[in-house]
Amino acid sequence: MDLSKRRYVVVEGPIGAGKTSLARELALRFQADVLLEQPEDNPFLARFYEDRARYALPAQLTFLFQRVDQLRALTQLDLFRRPTVADFLFDKDPLFARLNLTDDEYALYDKIHAHLKPQVPSPDLVVYLQAPVPVLTERVHRRGVEYEQSMPESYLARVADAYTRYFYAYDDAPLLIVNSERLNFVDDPEHFELLTRRIAAMRGRREFFNLGQSA
Repeated sequence: MDLSKRRYVVVEGPIGAGKTSLARELALRFQADVLLEQPEDNPFLARFYEDRARYALPAQLTFLFQRVDQLRALTQLDLFRRPTVADFLFDKDPLFARLNLTDDEYALYDKIHAHLKPQVPSPDLVVYLQAPVPVLTERVHRRGVEYEQSMPESYLARVADAYTRYFYAYDDAPLLIVNSERLNFVDDPEHFELLTRRIAAMRGRREFFNLGQSA
């Protein structure tokens, strides 16, 4: 797989997996546009971490509409447009909704999501980053985003488990599942090179990469 010829690449993973850092590095390497989640523009997110039951629905819908607005332009991709690397997958959005919404709220959300889905493209490749929950927790605390510091490890465990279940069945695009526990894409150029070579060596629609298993 020639990553430089992929027009739309997604890096995904639970909070703390390193998806934004990797998306930036891939975009820089392949001279692609980078498309990032915008949590700072979601006025309900900080309040969600304080009171999930009250603010889950507005936080979720705000993210949903943000992502559609960001991705809609990619449906016009052509040979003269630079590739795009994103740190979110639109089709995964219901994962958080199912975790945090009541049944009635989820039914409403699901109708809106289904209505908007045809407006966004499917990726050419998804890189899914995994890491053990204690590693995710340590990374979340280390990066120091204030509203994330109150996030209980039990919630992060539920999120990580939901990701595992989701990508176990995912088959809408070629998928590389990466164990990011011992990978440092930003500070160790060798790790980044190993990963890009592993992507280039992909032949099937679902493959795996662990540090030390780069063949």
